[in-house]
Amino acid sequence: MSERDLLQLTEAFGKAWNDHDLDAALALVTDDCVFESTGPSPDGVRHEGRDAVRSAWKAIFDDVRARFDTEDCFVAGDRIVQTWRYDWGDGHVRGVDVMRARDGRISEKLSYVKG
Repeated sequence: MSERDLLQLTEAFGKAWNDHDLDAALALVTDDCVFESTGPSPDGVRHEGRDAVRSAWKAIFDDVRARFDTEDCFVAGDRIVQTWRYDWGDGHVRGVDVMRARDGRISEKLSYVKG
């Protein structure tokens, strides 16, 4: 994928999150996608496969107050690095995702937060 393709994939992925459209987000990940959550500290939890990722993301997508705003994003080979701010109701946190893409979809999403 070109850098432009990866950035467009990231934009579509972010839109799905902010639209609270879990099915659309999952359509943009590979069947064997890996997601590492930000908590519990210190290492988070590793989720492997689309069904496990769906379970991990469901509560976030169900919270209609939640929103991710991209602060910066760049591509390095097949990796996408994105810094963001996540707001929910009366709080927020800032963090970074290190993602990998394969075959036009996100195959890995490793999430980290300032803490």
